[in-house]
Amino acid sequence: MADNIILIGFMGVGKGRTARALAALTGRFAVDTDDLIESMVKTKVRDIFAAQGEAHFRRLEQQAADWLERQVSGTIVSAGGGFFNVSNLKQLGKVVYLHSDLESIIKALRSAPNAESKMKKRPLLQDMVRAEALFAERLPRYRQAADFEVAVQGRENADIAAEIVEWLRR
Repeated sequence: MADNIILIGFMGVGKGRTARALAALTGRFAVDTDDLIESMVKTKVRDIFAAQGEAHFRRLEQQAADWLERQVSGTIVSAGGGFFNVSNLKQLGKVVYLHSDLESIIKALRSAPNAESKMKKRPLLQDMVRAEALFAERLPRYRQAADFEVAVQGRENADIAAEIVEWLRR
């Protein structure tokens, strides 16, 4: 198993912000799976969903996971919301689930300075009824996939990162 820290959780929960805080605390590099995919295919995630659909995007996630497994170690990986479904998740490193309730996630996204952009780049949040169903369906699966769970609602990224580091030390 690679010595990575894989951050999973629902879209908008703050995996990227937490990855950056964790990188600052540990001196590790941080990468984002959606950014990797966009670099691989030179297309934005929302455009991949629009033009080729979710199933195609999930295949790209698996390609990114395979590359991470072969090429990356000692890194913090901020994973897209559905990345936890890749077949080799546990081989990538220690899996940390960042948890918050959906209402808090949406509220934080909508109150962000660039709220419209944050919502637009998440195609699966465009239909709130579907998003609620997806959140409910994924919740037990996130917990099952994780080695550790951190409640992030209402917390500072530095505090979340410190809790993860403490868990890693145990």
